[in-house]
Amino acid sequence: MTELELPSIDYRALLPILIMLGAALLGVLVEAFVPRRGRHPVQLLLALAAVVAAFVAVVLADDRRGITAGGAIAVDGPTLFLQGGILLLAAVALLLIGERTVERGGAFVAQAAVRAESTEDRRQADGQNGATEVFPLTTFAIAGMLIFVAANDLLTMFIALEVFSLPLYLLCALARRRRLLSQEAALKYFMLGAYASAFFLFGVALIYGFTSGTPGRDAGVDLDTVAAAVGESTSSRVLLFAGIALLSIGLLFKAAAAPFHVWTPDVYQGAPTPITGFMAACTKVAAFGALLRIFHVAFGGAAWDFTPVLGAVAVLTMLIGAVLAVTQTDIKRLLAYSSIANAGYLLVGVLAPGRDGLSGTMFYLVAYGFSVLAAFAVVTLVRDADGEATHLSRWAGLGRRSPFYAALFTLILLAFAGIPLTSGFMSKVAVFGPALDGGQAWLVIAGVLTSMVLAFPYLRVVVMMWLSEPGDSTPTVTVPGGLTAAALMIGVAATVLLGVAPAPLLDLADGAAQFLR
Repeated sequence: MTELELPSIDYRALLPILIMLGAALLGVLVEAFVPRRGRHPVQLLLALAAVVAAFVAVVLADDRRGITAGGAIAVDGPTLFLQGGILLLAAVALLLIGERTVERGGAFVAQAAVRAESTEDRRQADGQNGATEVFPLTTFAIAGMLIFVAANDLLTMFIALEVFSLPLYLLCALARRRRLLSQEAALKYFMLGAYASAFFLFGVALIYGFTSGTPGRDAGVDLDTVAAAVGESTSSRVLLFAGIALLSIGLLFKAAAAPFHVWTPDVYQGAPTPITGFMAACTKVAAFGALLRIFHVAFGGAAWDFTPVLGAVAVLTMLIGAVLAVTQTDIKRLLAYSSIANAGYLLVGVLAPGRDGLSGTMFYLVAYGFSVLAAFAVVTLVRDADGEATHLSRWAGLGRRSPFYAALFTLILLAFAGIPLTSGFMSKVAVFGPALDGGQAWLVIAGVLTSMVLAFPYLRVVVMMWLSEPGDSTPTVTVPGGLTAAALMIGVAATVLLGVAPAPLLDLADGAAQFLR
């Protein structure tokens, strides 16, 4: 009788993931046993404490390098850097999610089962406390993202993809106001996300078939087996290229890259704004973390084959994001197309060869995440009696009515435009420089040209805020609560510091830019 041998597990390396999963399960118990009136502070403190504890665990695991959990999880420099980035950005996002003073009751519907546009729906919109289920859902999503960037196995990566995607589908439908728009956004995200997941899983099956032809190795979908198969497998290369294509569809969907971007504007507009900020920052880190691992570790030997195709996707993404941003009349849709264009710039970093491209991409992800969270924090404050005033025409004259917050938003927009002395400028330098050195000048030229186009909608908003007279329809900026103020100040401070003194984070990213193979 064969004795079953359990895989060795490095629990210290897995501690950040275990903390977030444990906090999510505790959050479910809080919903069941804590009285409704006391749930919000308990859930918020639990989620924030878990994120802080998980971040401390990441810092303490800095000396850990290895593959654990039966080859499913890789703990290396990029894993720890990206996990730390996700947790820092998630902490800021949780501050926005937990805010309840900007809008009475918070940004979330009090009871998700209430029919949209009904009398009960209007009653809850006027001030009932929002649902606190958002906190365990958010912590589940964070845990899935931590697994996603560490996955050393394509099936583990698929499971992590579902773990963080399913809570996001629900969170997008929980907006307190404009419920129909929120539910429509969630349905679109769910349907398209299901297709993307199916493509990813079909790609895993094709890659498994391709690895079966590797001499001296069993078939498998761990990244080491896939990397060996790329160089040695006798199976048809059609399986490899089809598998790469289908896996890329699933990942590029999450990254909001063209032509898989169509969900982004509707979901960004319809979802509760704190959740939009959470997705724009943390989901992008998770998606590109997985892209980096797959293309650098598993398919690095096929770079000559996929680089032209992925480069074309990058150019298309930058072009669509920049051009369509010019036509937008809603600030959340404008930020959505800005996110699409930034996905294109990040793909330039993914394709840049060597260590510098990897470190530059990781720096870009963290810097952009702080800026975009600050942008959505400002969006939550510009309101009228009906909620957030997101139509651009309503922002005319805002600089004269609320000069402080208009100045902060101007700084963020200038960072998105890549103006020097902001984090946006250093981010573009960090990804364009290695791409240029690696012979990818055509991608850099496309990036610079589309950045010039994308600057127009940003500057148009700046001009509207500062050079237009405020009218009767110009909303006021609500005095932020402590949580929103903290999130906004953290985002703005990071935008300035990473533009003026980026060296510490760049050095940290460079030191972490080594995948375990």
